[in-house]
Amino acid sequence: MSPRRGPDLPYSVVAGVTPSASRWLVASAKVQGSTFAPEPPKVYETFNEILDERPSFATIVINAPIGFRDTFEQGPRTCEVEARKMLGARGRFIQNAPLLATVLRGTSTPEDHLDAITAQLLKSYTEIAKEMSPFRQRQVYEGHPELSFYFLNHNVPLRRSKKIYEGKSEREIVLIDRLPNIATILDADLPGVRRQNLLDAAALLATSRRVFTRAAKRIPTDGEWDSHGLRMEIVY
Repeated sequence: MSPRRGPDLPYSVVAGVTPSASRWLVASAKVQGSTFAPEPPKVYETFNEILDERPSFATIVINAPIGFRDTFEQGPRTCEVEARKMLGARGRFIQNAPLLATVLRGTSTPEDHLDAITAQLLKSYTEIAKEMSPFRQRQVYEGHPELSFYFLNHNVPLRRSKKIYEGKSEREIVLIDRLPNIATILDADLPGVRRQNLLDAAALLATSRRVFTRAAKRIPTDGEWDSHGLRMEIVY
């Protein structure tokens, strides 16, 4: 879906999205020229609800894979391999996307060789895969919080885990320094939403803004597509 805004709106809305339990946490902001105005975050039950939001989100950067390999023999996606190299020690948090057949099936077997995080989020990934098409990639992009923070931290990987106090503080400092009024998102109190989810969504929102303004970077720089014509890339 092409980025657009309503005929009566002087602004566009961009969004960063990350899984939160079995739902989706969405951090959004109004964008008009150099103005960036974060809105209170929301939780959506399904990915379709995000796509159906009105006014439509001009860009969505989501913490989930888009585009998949068909066989293990093809190896990991290039975007994952290159992202891990960029992030150094933090690269271990870039998981390999499951195979297309596994995602479309929505359940896994030992033969699928899924890591614990991917296995937990597989049903969420299936939601996205069933709605994606090359045309929809004009609106929806794959991102990863580690890469978003890498850019916000002046192309330096973060040092600490987001699960500990020091890691949360490290991320808050970066976000507050780089994004005006981001406290609207970081200070939100949503049932069932952890602090680390809010931090991730805020970082992905920053990437969504860069996608909208055509300032985002893509990994890999040379395009790579899956067998259904979907770009296999991560933006940051």
